[in-house]
Amino acid sequence: MTSLFCRMSDRILDSITEGVFTVSQDMEINFFNRSAEKITGVSREDAIGRKCFHVFRSNICQTACVLKQSIETGKEIVNRKVNIINSRGQAVPISIRTSVLRDESGIIIGGVETFRDISDMEVLRKELSKQYVFEEIISKNYKIQQILSTLPDIATSGSTVLIEGPSGSGKELFAKAIHKLSGRKGKFIALNCAALPDNLLESELFGYKKGAFTGANTDKRGRFALAAQGTIFLDEIGDISPALQLRLLRVLQEKEYEPLGGTATVQTDARVVAATNKNLKELVAYDQFRDDLFFRINVIKISLPPLSLHREDIPLLVEHFLSKFNHLKGKSIDYISPEVLNALMRHDFPGNIRELENIIEFCFVLCHGNQIEFDHLPAELLEAIAESPLVDVHTEPSPLSSHEGKLILDTLQRFNGNRTDAARHLGISTTTIWRKMKKNGINYPVQSNNNR
Repeated sequence: MTSLFCRMSDRILDSITEGVFTVSQDMEINFFNRSAEKITGVSREDAIGRKCFHVFRSNICQTACVLKQSIETGKEIVNRKVNIINSRGQAVPISIRTSVLRDESGIIIGGVETFRDISDMEVLRKELSKQYVFEEIISKNYKIQQILSTLPDIATSGSTVLIEGPSGSGKELFAKAIHKLSGRKGKFIALNCAALPDNLLESELFGYKKGAFTGANTDKRGRFALAAQGTIFLDEIGDISPALQLRLLRVLQEKEYEPLGGTATVQTDARVVAATNKNLKELVAYDQFRDDLFFRINVIKISLPPLSLHREDIPLLVEHFLSKFNHLKGKSIDYISPEVLNALMRHDFPGNIRELENIIEFCFVLCHGNQIEFDHLPAELLEAIAESPLVDVHTEPSPLSSHEGKLILDTLQRFNGNRTDAARHLGISTTTIWRKMKKNGINYPVQSNNNR
């Protein structure tokens, strides 16, 4: 009867579309179903008796084996994405689920892993992502898409452009896109006006002649000269002094200037794109910015929102930064865990897109597998989100404090009351989930990992 039952179980496992294999405690494969053969290209006869990492050759096999983690901790791991190498040497993305195998006495004797080929899903995901890339700008936000739709007309107009937006929101990317779409033959030249004192900023903009000041041993071309027939991008223009504002006004009105120490007027045909993280209209009202200069640069205005107002772009941006840092650092980190995504979706990002990029770069330092986990996030981020309202990453982000209790309760039910697993899934600490349970009046029976 036992033999018949085993044969029936094998037939059932051979009939499902997911790959299934089991291993002993020393990671030797002792069962391998037909779907596992199909996905890996390895026959059952070749797989059984071999170490699983010799069969799958995943990018995490030697450093962060998920099945080994399950066997060592007794915990089930769900929906982990990894890449394996099939028998033809091709990379195959799969989604895996691991758990332990126990004998009649409850002692762990090995592990089981189920996996499915998600190649088609990954291709579709990447194709969909491409739809939201314009030049180097990545967004599916409706307002930003509206701005992008006008960029070709703005670019070819030749008019001065003012880009407003908080620091780190991508103002220079929009300026570069305008230059590229304009078809202008010259270079794109950028200068951060807040980074230099007034005297250096003036020489950087307009250049100087030999002998203009001590140390000026040769002539130097300024940024306006370097941007001939191109575009000059003046970032943080709201920080320049009134005296320099007057000189800049003349350049915009007359299309000419004099280098420091020079007497001859120099003509310029550089197109000006300015940017600021300040409200220039308010600065004009407080006499901190010239109104005539404001009206001269405010011919076409683009207003970029903070990342907190287009959170739907966070997954797209994360994917972009993963690709960027994989290339720069020679790694192969392909995914972030749902817990990490949840944490990122709940953060306010005062540093905007630049802050998100820095977070992903930090995670690359700590991550040695192919997926960024909750433990890889910087401590200051975890502290910042500890008191933020919970969100479900499968829905559109919005203030969900009124639904927080339901989300916590649903998550606790999903993990059979285990506070630690529920907290990790929500992207918060165990202490925070206890505090939020108390705040929302939730009293759910405690369930430990050992009782699952």
